Amino acid sequence: MRFSTGATAVLTLLAAAAVFAAAPAGAAQAAEMAEGSPAADEAPAGSSTASPTGDAAAKHAKRTACLKAAKAKKLVGADRASFLKNCIASA
Repeated sequence: MRFSTGATAVLTLLAAAAVFAAAPAGAAQAAEMAEGSPAADEAPAGSSTASPTGDAAAKHAKRTACLKAAKAKKLVGADRASFLKNCIASA
């Protein structure tokens, strides 16, 4: 049985899609991890401060506190933006 040119192209694309789907999703990340990332070099492996989720949680808590303070002061517009920028940047 002979396939038309269009059917052959569709089958070729489906085969290529299957090959790409079979490849691991994190191959690029695995290559970067094998080389060693700067974040991994800065802190010991068992340190809780090295985890990105811990840093994200701390930033979120800081931003939430600053937002509540801006709301309590009833700041709006540019004053609010400036206050938030300074509040979040402070340690």
